[in-house]
Amino acid sequence: MNLGSTLVVASHNEGKLREIADLLSPYGLAVKSAGELGLPEPEETETTFAGNAVLKARAAAEASGLPALADDSGLCVAALDGAPGIYSARWAGEDRDFSVAMARVERECNAKQTSDRSAKFVCVLALALPDGETQVFEGEVRGTLTFPPRGSRGFGYDPIFVMDGMKETFGEIDPARKHAISHRAKAFEKLLASGIFG
Repeated sequence: MNLGSTLVVASHNEGKLREIADLLSPYGLAVKSAGELGLPEPEETETTFAGNAVLKARAAAEASGLPALADDSGLCVAALDGAPGIYSARWAGEDRDFSVAMARVERECNAKQTSDRSAKFVCVLALALPDGETQVFEGEVRGTLTFPPRGSRGFGYDPIFVMDGMKETFGEIDPARKHAISHRAKAFEKLLASGIFG
């Protein structure tokens, strides 16, 4: 898989773009976002993280003529049978207000009348070339939910997620530390181990 010097990150999510750009910074690639290039956001019609990541990567690679990296990720809560899962962003509504999404997670967990607050973050990266060749890499981290939300760092559901072995939420820790241990970092480790970046 020959990447060339420019890579499109198939996302319009600023938090996700920051994390991915940080993770890619050592590799000397020019990173462009789908938003910068004016690429439309394809409708996520698949039923899995991998399916949606591949869909987004291929759409961006085809539209831009450049290699494209897409990330589909979300929070999977055991007590909610894996929800919000692939609908994690949609739970935040049109305005992407994750305080609304976190409140919904808490409300629905409480309605289940269970003390189980175990959850995991899942990230699937898909790297696609304009010719359609695609590779997929998955990472996850397990932890527990905590309410009310704590911390203003990170993004999305970070303020309610405490990774196993930690006391702070992802919203409380230094972003550089999160980038080293998150579900996205674990998917990136697999991507880098594949030798694609040389």
